[in-house]
Amino acid sequence: MAAATAPGPKAPPGESGGPAASALSMERIQSLTDLADLEAAYSRLCEEEKVVQEELDALLEQQSTIENKMVALHRMGPNLQLIEGDAQQLAGMVTFTCNLAENVSSKVRQLDLAKNRLYQAIQRADDILDLKFCMDGVQTALRNEDYEQAAAHIHRYLSLDKSVIELSRQGKEGGIIDANLKLLQEAEQRLKTIVTEKFDTAMKQGDLPQVERFFKIFPLLGLHEEGLSKFSEYLCKQVANKAEENLQLVMGTDMSDRRAAVIFADTLTLLFEGIARIVETHQPIVETYYGPGRLYTLIKHLQVECDRQVEKVVDKFIKERDYHRQFQQVQNSMMRSSSAEKIEPRELDPILTEVTLMNARSELYLRFIKRRIIADFEVGDAMASEEVKQEHQKYLDKLLNNCLLSCTMQELIGYYITMEQYFMRETVNKAVAMDSYEKGQLTSSMVDDVFYIVKKCIGRALSSSSIDCLCAMINHSTTELESDFREVLYNKLKQGFPATTFQDFQRGVTSAVNIMHSSLQQGKFDTKGIESTDEAKQSFLVTLNNVEVCSENIMTLKKTLESDCSKLLSQGFGGEQAQAKIESCLSDMAAVSNKFRDLLQEGLNELNSTAIKPQVKPWINLFLSVSHNIEEEEFSDYEANDPWVQQFIVNLEQQMTEFKAGLSPVIYDTLTGLMTSLIAIELEKVLLKSTFSRLGGLQFDKELRSLIAYLTTVTTWTIRDKFARLSQMATILNLERVTEILDYWGPNSGPLTWRLTPAEVRQVLALRIDFRSEDIKRLRL
Repeated sequence: MAAATAPGPKAPPGESGGPAASALSMERIQSLTDLADLEAAYSRLCEEEKVVQEELDALLEQQSTIENKMVALHRMGPNLQLIEGDAQQLAGMVTFTCNLAENVSSKVRQLDLAKNRLYQAIQRADDILDLKFCMDGVQTALRNEDYEQAAAHIHRYLSLDKSVIELSRQGKEGGIIDANLKLLQEAEQRLKTIVTEKFDTAMKQGDLPQVERFFKIFPLLGLHEEGLSKFSEYLCKQVANKAEENLQLVMGTDMSDRRAAVIFADTLTLLFEGIARIVETHQPIVETYYGPGRLYTLIKHLQVECDRQVEKVVDKFIKERDYHRQFQQVQNSMMRSSSAEKIEPRELDPILTEVTLMNARSELYLRFIKRRIIADFEVGDAMASEEVKQEHQKYLDKLLNNCLLSCTMQELIGYYITMEQYFMRETVNKAVAMDSYEKGQLTSSMVDDVFYIVKKCIGRALSSSSIDCLCAMINHSTTELESDFREVLYNKLKQGFPATTFQDFQRGVTSAVNIMHSSLQQGKFDTKGIESTDEAKQSFLVTLNNVEVCSENIMTLKKTLESDCSKLLSQGFGGEQAQAKIESCLSDMAAVSNKFRDLLQEGLNELNSTAIKPQVKPWINLFLSVSHNIEEEEFSDYEANDPWVQQFIVNLEQQMTEFKAGLSPVIYDTLTGLMTSLIAIELEKVLLKSTFSRLGGLQFDKELRSLIAYLTTVTTWTIRDKFARLSQMATILNLERVTEILDYWGPNSGPLTWRLTPAEVRQVLALRIDFRSEDIKRLRL
């Protein structure tokens, strides 16, 4: 009970390192008077004593481990003292090394400072010596008229550090240096004057070696812009003289000459080639003596002269070719439909070709100039800031887009587009008016003629190398095909496929009054009779072929243009939006091709409804006249003498022979597909009006198989899908009992997908005369 009687306050949990103090204080124990409370307190204190005892036992068990650790620590004491000594010794060595390094580095800094001052002193001495050398050398060179050497001395003088020269002037020899500087400055001005005069004299005399000699001296004297300007002036005179000479040759060219039709384009080509040759020849000189980035200045001056000469050539072209008058005449013709004042399209052909050639040469020249300037700027701007690069790009864009050459060509192309549109429209109209058909051919002449014209016009626009011009002509071609030419074909198909008198008799129309009445109602009555009807039929079939070929030709033209435009863009023609513009135009062509496809489908539907359906429907209705409620005897007779399907196949063969000869394979195949769908629909209708015995169902199954086998041979379309419902009806009609349908229905259908609804299945089952309606109604489908 010692633990219970020990006084002391309660220790907070977690603060004491030993066992927790008793929860019962002495005062609390002394205040207890009730026996039950005393027993409870005693019991609680006993439990606490037990816990304390367990903790003491646990500590005593660890005594040996703790004693071993203490022994190990005592043994480590001497070693720790040695480590402490070594650490102090190492710290001393590090401190010594640090101080030594600091002393060495301070000495090195002093040496470096002394070295720099020595270099500065040597540089100053060298500059003073160079100054003296330059002064003596330039005087000697000028006396000997060695202007290159004199310029080299002046260049060395101009390259000296001005601050060093200023310091030198403040020294003991300041007076001598001032005198040298004054002499050098006078020599500089004198040399500049001499070089300018000599250059001007050489330029007047046309002495190219002397011109190039003094051109190379200008940058040594710091006269980069003046040198380039004067050299450009000389080159421009050369360009102007050669261009004037070429223009005079043009004016004297005989019109029978082989190149007479494109003589102005050839003249521009010579001009551009001359300038390109000048740039190629003198670019290395400019880069070597004036540095990279200076070629732009030279080309800028040359382009001004180029613009002047282009203006002269184009003015002569407009005057000699009567370009503006012809454009005005074309514009008037397009606004007025009267043919009296219309210009003959053939007259425009050579002019349009020459304009596109002129523009193509201009685009090629501008692309050459752009490539050369960009390459020069890239070298010159290698270390320049982004702002400088963007500024140079703006200079280039302004030079190329705002030069007179670009503006003039844009104006010519603007006129060209209108005239080319007129040429295309008028020649297409002529091709339509002169349309002819040769026996044995599937299409008429106008299809090939029209697409030859369209390809020629687009090809000519493509040859101009102008993306905007090409896109404009693609759009005009698309409009011409979609609106005008498609309308011609639509009107031909709108006349419909005529029904002949022979066909009317086959349909049972025996009255002449009824024949005439029917013809008048359809708007197809023609006094020429059967002969003119045959021509109308042929015309309708040829038009269908024409529509199909047009759709194919448009897609072929689109693919060709995609390839040609890709080559054009890969050569660097067109701006950033060129690809998007071309794709938009070509997508419109694909849409027009689809419209021709739609027109073809309309024509086929018309042919199907006017020529095939009136024939096929009565042949199918004959099925009703053949009984399928038969016994063994009739079944055997039907097997020997087919009552319906063989004759039906013969009739179909005879009818489709005419179309097979007159239609292209693709259209004939599509028409056969329409006929097949019609047969399936109509045969299903008459089937549901018939009644069948077990053998009658078997007979129908044979007839259906024969029909499917025949149709499979005459078309590439999938036939079985169209006859799936009929095949399933034949299966139902061949059942031996009503409940047998459950072997094929629902979970028992296997891979078979039923096209018939439960109601339709019951309807087909009801066609069997031997199936009771009660059994059919009881089926759970």
